[in-house]
Amino acid sequence: MRHTPHYLMTDPDEVRRLIVNNPWATIVSPTSKGLVASHYPVLLDEDPPATTGQDSPSAAGQDSPPISIVSHVGRPDEQLHELGQHEVLVIIQGPHDYVSASWYEPGDLVATWNHVTAHLYGVPEILSEEENYAVLSRLTDHFEHGRPGARSLSEDEAGTRRAAKGTVGLRLRVTRFDARAKLSQNKPSAVQDRIVEELGSTNPALAEEMRRVR
Repeated sequence: MRHTPHYLMTDPDEVRRLIVNNPWATIVSPTSKGLVASHYPVLLDEDPPATTGQDSPSAAGQDSPPISIVSHVGRPDEQLHELGQHEVLVIIQGPHDYVSASWYEPGDLVATWNHVTAHLYGVPEILSEEENYAVLSRLTDHFEHGRPGARSLSEDEAGTRRAAKGTVGLRLRVTRFDARAKLSQNKPSAVQDRIVEELGSTNPALAEEMRRVR
């Protein structure tokens, strides 16, 4: 991402919050045949297995428990991405929207796009068949929770285990991240208030992010 130090988001907990609230991710791999991108849901891996080494968990390099996420890909995406053979980029895109210059003071004519975005880097670990099924079960339970008539893979474990064979689970321990919260911090307070008000009716999630950074 563009080097904009005043928009840097360096707190790993803020990146975790972004992942939790925006779990639809883009996975990009620099394969031997060129770039490959796919889109899958991800979850924080709240209790990843212990590892050795000195992985850096953030762009700033501060000490913090490492960020780890789990997901899956449908076959043959694991081959297309050459998963486990190299570092991948996982893009987490939070709220974003166009910010009109009409919300600025007179004479300020340069519009912009506000966004909250994180780039996560690491080498994926391929999960065992049993681990993959556990992740698929957790993903399903997570997104079904609270829905009328919510379903669970456990309702037909034999059948859903057969279906799971068409997927490959992965865990990504994030060795570094590059994140931005570009939320009009460079504008006067009154202008920020106006932007929040304008976005409140069309993009309340982005308006709330602006309130948080203030």
